[in-house]
Amino acid sequence: MTDPAATDPDQTDPTPTDPARPPLAGRIALITGAAGDLGRAAAVHLARAGAAIAAADLASRGAELGETVARCVEASPTSDASATTSVAFDVTDPGQVAAAVDQISDAIGVPDLLYNNAGYQGAFSNTADYDVDDFRRVLDINVTGAFVVLRAWAGALRATARPGAAVNAASMAALGGPPNMVAYAASKAAVLGMTKTAAVDLAPVGIRVNAISPAFIGPGMMWDRQVELQAAAPSPYYGDDVETVAAEMIGQVPLRRYGSLDEVASVVRFLLSDEASYLTGINIEIAGGAS
Repeated sequence: MTDPAATDPDQTDPTPTDPARPPLAGRIALITGAAGDLGRAAAVHLARAGAAIAAADLASRGAELGETVARCVEASPTSDASATTSVAFDVTDPGQVAAAVDQISDAIGVPDLLYNNAGYQGAFSNTADYDVDDFRRVLDINVTGAFVVLRAWAGALRATARPGAAVNAASMAALGGPPNMVAYAASKAAVLGMTKTAAVDLAPVGIRVNAISPAFIGPGMMWDRQVELQAAAPSPYYGDDVETVAAEMIGQVPLRRYGSLDEVASVVRFLLSDEASYLTGINIEIAGGAS
């Protein structure tokens, strides 16, 4: 059987890269949930690597989104403010999302990179007591919202006939069954399934789709909220005060610490870069060895 790498010169003699050129120069990245800790960290990492940034979040988070934009401009190798824009929309509203993609395309170009990061943890409650309306809200934001953004982004990119890459934000909650988080765990399991099918559907047009599954990441709002709400929720698995719960969570991690925002952002940057050009449909666990 012939080895394609032995006969295809593009496989054996790749075009050398310019070491002086930022690795994501010329790329345009859309980041949802960019006003939050993880979204901001990823946006800054991508800007530092040379990508133009479209930072997106809810209109109510305008001040935090402005801070993300400012940090991206500061991190950019060119410090070119015109290469960074912000846009406000609700990920669950297809009309708003489509209009936002058009707005971004007019401002800085059609994004060829996507960090599909917007999400909602939901309430912390035993499955038998979990509020149905909150369950629906979690799935609407984390699943339907992620799909709506992915669909609009992929459709716009496909029309340009350019390749691209997306990273969907999943979670170790989808794999480990955390107590009191039935809606969040269900939503992130759905994101993993969506990632697999989207990767197959979009591969023929050169669009890669992968996922990341962080575990305990901090410092920041999500870590603080999770610790506080687990402490407040009756459970045989965690104590009832914040310090105890934090120690119990870290005790589940073989590396005995939580991961940093930068450690998540660096994986996002890798998956969106050409260094990951043969990776699609995979999920990377960012969990310090936890399962």
